Amino acid sequence: MRVSMSLSLPRQPASVTRARHVLNTLLSLTDATEDSRGQLAVLISEACANAVMHADPGSTVDITIVIDDDACRIEIGNRGRTPLDAGLDAGLPAPLTVGGRGLPLIAALADTATFVVGPPGHVLLRITKHLGGVRAATPRRQPSPCGAPLDT
Repeated sequence: MRVSMSLSLPRQPASVTRARHVLNTLLSLTDATEDSRGQLAVLISEACANAVMHADPGSTVDITIVIDDDACRIEIGNRGRTPLDAGLDAGLPAPLTVGGRGLPLIAALADTATFVVGPPGHVLLRITKHLGGVRAATPRRQPSPCGAPLDT
């Protein structure tokens, strides 16, 4: 199954929640595991929060979500600049109460995460995550010939 959606949200904190809701809705159409869903929720939340915080004033947060069979790709773009020290391989800051933990969390949870080179003045973060198999199937109950349900 292939599901995709692109949207532009205003550069405001409420857009983080909206993006997460859209992703959860798209994932509900798939057999993604609960672990994958939870990790993807953190990934899109952190990436959108960074875009909202660091984008140029008046710009939008542009999001593309593509779910293709067993993988999900999320792209978060905005007008701005990639920070010079925007390494996705950095460790978590100490103490954890300070900012700067978004990119390390993204790097730890994503299968791949990279800043994609684009036009000057634009930032695009591409994240991919495998969906990790299918959810456990709930046993279906089928009626027996005499009307009592049978487990299958």
